[in-house]
Amino acid sequence: MEQATFAAGCFWGVEAAFRGVPGVHTTSVGYIGGMTANPTYNEVCAGTSGHAEATRVTFNPKEVSYAQLLQIFWQCHDPTQLNRQGPDVGTQYRSAIFFHSSEQQATASASKAQQENGGQHDQVIVTEITACATYHPAEEYHQQYLEKQGRAHCHKQ
Repeated sequence: MEQATFAAGCFWGVEAAFRGVPGVHTTSVGYIGGMTANPTYNEVCAGTSGHAEATRVTFNPKEVSYAQLLQIFWQCHDPTQLNRQGPDVGTQYRSAIFFHSSEQQATASASKAQQENGGQHDQVIVTEITACATYHPAEEYHQQYLEKQGRAHCHKQ
């Protein structure tokens, strides 16, 4: 098993995008990339901890590749929005790929270049690609939140 960590806005929807993918063993939501130890949801939402809401994916690379997970990442959010996704605004909603190995770093960089050159986006991609830092699992009530609420999406349609 390998791990991948992505930040793409509200972690509830990002987690839902990965949960049903064949080869994904587990998902969890949490906080990464900040400057405080043991951040809470309230601190992250207030923007005082510097953390991003993130989803950690544990996957079997024999069943789903990291490159395939990156495609899901690009599709589940707008990587051209700086520190926001839809109605959610703040640095905790930034677009970021936190790589766990040099291979993931190279794959993520190539994937980002492909997105930048592919003509899918009218604006500059602002997604950060950075080494995986300490990941803090979010409070239990956030794990699989949408499933617990019987919802398929974050925002009402």
